[in-house]
Amino acid sequence: MKYSKATNYALHTMVYLTLTPKGKTVGVDQLAKIQSLSPTYLSKILTKLVKAGLIQSTPGVNGGYSIVRQASDISFLDVIQAIEGKSTFFNCSLEHEDTSQGECLIEKVMIQSEEKMKDELNNTFIIDIARQIEASNQS
Repeated sequence: MKYSKATNYALHTMVYLTLTPKGKTVGVDQLAKIQSLSPTYLSKILTKLVKAGLIQSTPGVNGGYSIVRQASDISFLDVIQAIEGKSTFFNCSLEHEDTSQGECLIEKVMIQSEEKMKDELNNTFIIDIARQIEASNQS
């Protein structure tokens, strides 16, 4: 399974914003520079995170982006779904008449696996990574 680069950048952005002191915002230019991206490309990602209710945008000279929700409540799955959407990754494209219910047994396995992965991502929080980074910076 492969996620888009946008998901990679969104996860890194969320960790960075989690490490930003409460009450401070970070501008798109600074966020883009940290990840060596164009601000235009990153703006599209940030828009999706705003629409998902994970971050907020503050306009103005001192504006920028900041976390909206409790950082401890933002899971990897929240960020991934904000960028990738909530649809399943695998859809069987064949008609199956050889099973009693006409279901695709391959799709069944893939969906079960996907659910296990979603459970893991839903129970892994952005704050966990931010704390590990803080701990390693203090060593």
